[in-house]
Amino acid sequence: MKKKRIEFIVGLFVIAGFICIGYLTVHLGKMELWGGDYYKIYGKFGSVSGLKEGSFIEMAGVRIGKVETIELDDDTYTALVQMKINNNVALSEDVIASIKTAGIIGDKYIKISQGGSDIQLKNKEMITETESALDIEELISKYAFGGL
Repeated sequence: MKKKRIEFIVGLFVIAGFICIGYLTVHLGKMELWGGDYYKIYGKFGSVSGLKEGSFIEMAGVRIGKVETIELDDDTYTALVQMKINNNVALSEDVIASIKTAGIIGDKYIKISQGGSDIQLKNKEMITETESALDIEELISKYAFGGL
């Protein structure tokens, strides 16, 4: 009887260990299993060259979200970007979303500039004002071949 009790206690410790490992994997990997504390908004850009899913979104130098998906809009042939914004950040309907470059390496991110409207964007609404990524290669080729 004593042997079964020890095996039961060891089994409980093993199960508790698996639960702890699962929690740490989800928490440290910043995965979301149940919803999350964010809302989704969309933006259409002429070019998202270099922007990746998972890139961060910032406002006033503070990270407020991340890029969820990037797809091609079949109707307008522009890039449709789905963004996840923290619930504690309220964006006005006249915000401007710009694709910028971070540092020397050239990682792309979205910078949000707050507007002055009192009307707030809601879940699954569209940002109307966007600025596409600056393509340095295109500028250099235009300058080199006399296009400017």
